[in-house]
Amino acid sequence: MPKMKTKSSAKKRFRVRSSGSIKRSQAFRSHILTKKSTKTKRQLRGPAEIHSTNIASVKAMLPYA
Repeated sequence: MPKMKTKSSAKKRFRVRSSGSIKRSQAFRSHILTKKSTKTKRQLRGPAEIHSTNIASVKAMLPYA
């Protein structure tokens, strides 16, 4: 059997933790930060977890994760 291909966009955006949960980076954090408040930028720090409704579709894009 041939190997299944991983979606290139998904492997750049998601990482699977050792517990099996999938982490993602926060949106709205890369540019135009001058008009955002300090509180907003602070709350966007750090990784976020994939919502439970999206786990199945993300795991389909990452077959070996």
